[in-house]
Amino acid sequence: MAFSYTVKDQFAMHYVTFTVHQWVDVFTREEYIDILIKSIQYCQKNKCLKVYCWVIMTNHCHLLLGSDKIPLSDIIRDLRKFTSKAIYKAIENNPRESRKRWLLWLLKKGENIWFWEHGYHGEEIYSKDFLESKIRYIHMNPVRAGIVEKEEEYINSSCGEFYGLRKSKIELSPL
Repeated sequence: MAFSYTVKDQFAMHYVTFTVHQWVDVFTREEYIDILIKSIQYCQKNKCLKVYCWVIMTNHCHLLLGSDKIPLSDIIRDLRKFTSKAIYKAIENNPRESRKRWLLWLLKKGENIWFWEHGYHGEEIYSKDFLESKIRYIHMNPVRAGIVEKEEEYINSSCGEFYGLRKSKIELSPL
């Protein structure tokens, strides 16, 4: 495991990426996106997680996160552990999931659920320029993927709130 992307300052803002195992397109279904969003909201309310910027793509998500009370790596660990189990169970119980058998096979290793790839590429935000570059990167992700023409059109992102078009599905902390 690489140590260059570990969270060193637990109370600083970090850019993180969570990638679904094998880059599987799980977040094409709204019910799985909702589980991730509600889990983030739970961490905001109960673990003092701060979310500054975010996007959920079909097989990964990028977030700018912080905490001033609980170590950020502990929150991330708990969030990833809970969402792994909850999304796996949602797939298992979804009668409309056409890829169910394949997903359940792919997202399990032995007796363990393997939903997220190992690590989360945490990078501390160390300057205003770096922060702005990460915000642009996060919000432009759906454009680069060819999902939308304009970043503010993508619903599963904080971009609409940044542009003053709509409220983000996840409450944003001030930058």
